Amino acid sequence: MIALLAAKKAGLLAKEHWLPNIVSGLIVGVVALPLGMAFAIASGVKPEQGIYTAIIAGILVSIFGGSRLQIAGPTGAFIVILSGITAQYGVAGLQIATMMAGVILLLLGLAKLGGVIKFIPAPVIVGFTAGIGVIIWIGQWGAFLGLPKVTGEHFHEKFWHTLQVLPELHLATTGIAALSLLLLLATPKIHHLKKIPGPLLAMVVATSLQALFHFDGVATIGSAFGGIPQGLPEFAVPQFSASQLISLIGPAFTIAMLGAIESLLSAVVADGMAGTRHDSNQELVGQGIANIITPLFGGFAATGAIARTATNIRNGGTSPLAGIFHAITLLLIILFLAPLAASIPLAALAAILFMVAWNMSEVKHFLRMLTHAPRADVAILLITFVLTVFADLVVAVNIGVILATLHFLRRMSMSVEVLAQDERQIGVELIQQGLMKLPEGVLVYAIEGPFFFGAVENFERALAQTHTDPKIVLIRLLRVPFVDMTGLQALDEAISELQRRGVKVLLCEANPLVMGKLQRAGVLSTLGAENYCVDLASAVVRSDVMSEGV
Repeated sequence: MIALLAAKKAGLLAKEHWLPNIVSGLIVGVVALPLGMAFAIASGVKPEQGIYTAIIAGILVSIFGGSRLQIAGPTGAFIVILSGITAQYGVAGLQIATMMAGVILLLLGLAKLGGVIKFIPAPVIVGFTAGIGVIIWIGQWGAFLGLPKVTGEHFHEKFWHTLQVLPELHLATTGIAALSLLLLLATPKIHHLKKIPGPLLAMVVATSLQALFHFDGVATIGSAFGGIPQGLPEFAVPQFSASQLISLIGPAFTIAMLGAIESLLSAVVADGMAGTRHDSNQELVGQGIANIITPLFGGFAATGAIARTATNIRNGGTSPLAGIFHAITLLLIILFLAPLAASIPLAALAAILFMVAWNMSEVKHFLRMLTHAPRADVAILLITFVLTVFADLVVAVNIGVILATLHFLRRMSMSVEVLAQDERQIGVELIQQGLMKLPEGVLVYAIEGPFFFGAVENFERALAQTHTDPKIVLIRLLRVPFVDMTGLQALDEAISELQRRGVKVLLCEANPLVMGKLQRAGVLSTLGAENYCVDLASAVVRSDVMSEGV
């Protein structure tokens, strides 16, 4: 159900709930202001576009999303992707890719695929988020230290060039950045400052110092971007061509996948903190609508923001009203206080991004997984991390998921057993059915586990270990929860080969799902319908009759 309607049904839109949600929305809006500008600048667009994104996406996700506590807007996880898209395709290309990603998210939600996103393995998620954190941290050295612009297509080239220009750091810029970072670190630890958002305090102090002393050479929003326009964003449809849409399919899919992962992770965090339960499919629908509409008002890609959502819950937010009031707060700020933004030093925003990068990296969690996880998971973690930093996020996630899938399939195939059973092993079952023993020349195999393509080798190996052909092979499917086409084909080929050698084959105990697939795949036709038995007793009786006729 749409979060707003669910909140109304629960009585959370009643007047007595307005005040805590308004207060929470006000606080989150103030927190979102410096973050929105910082994320926009790091993504290669103007600072006001980050605010527009937080306003439009914040309202739409709060209304149409699947979590009543979700706060949406630009996030740090997108920086690496969006900056690359902006550099290659321009701002218009970024907005088109965002709209395409919105369509993908909308389709994922309508197709009820929200639950599938949850199956991306933890080592992959931790690996690429830590990698993004490293890239953001290194990428902000220039703004933090006042360095000349660095060049280089790849991370290692930019990093090496950054090291080369370190001696050219700007002292005033570095001082403002260091003070901002110190305030960010100290604010949560000082009793009287705990309730003041650290990013806001750092930005206000840094801006006040720059406005008062006018330090030479310190880059500000005014000097770099000409300030922030005072007023509402204009509606405009980005111009595009068919060839541009084709070239942006890859970037759009990347935005959609990362947006889906982060928004659903944020919704899960919110559920854990507040005891709520989100609708993952509706959340994707809400995120899709937001990303389709936001670029029409100058914004770019948005998703659920974990830190801002957590701030919303800690400050008393209980319904989508908090997300709506967070957007209204930002709207009022841009309408009445936009001129004050001209003196905001970029170094202060870089310091804020330093903290974002640290929080994203989850260093303690990364090290714990590195030292305590199974070796295969550690390998996947490191490969995803290294590829994110030195290659590409898309490549990293794809390879990470592929490796995790292959590892899972290997483990699954190892868990599937094809067991030869003699009278001692199934004696109790025979007695329960009123039978004394197996007929002479009957060999029983039991397949235990999902009979899929990864388990076919085990089945073929077990059959190959029979050095002399028995009269009858009885295959039990009692503990086979499902079977895929490769398994069906292997079973059909095994039956045909045994029959060619004069060995009779019986199948028994398949569940209704597996039975239906045996029929549709033609396995029962190869077997002969009379050679399928519902239970073990019927199969043994049938094998007794067959053995007498052999």
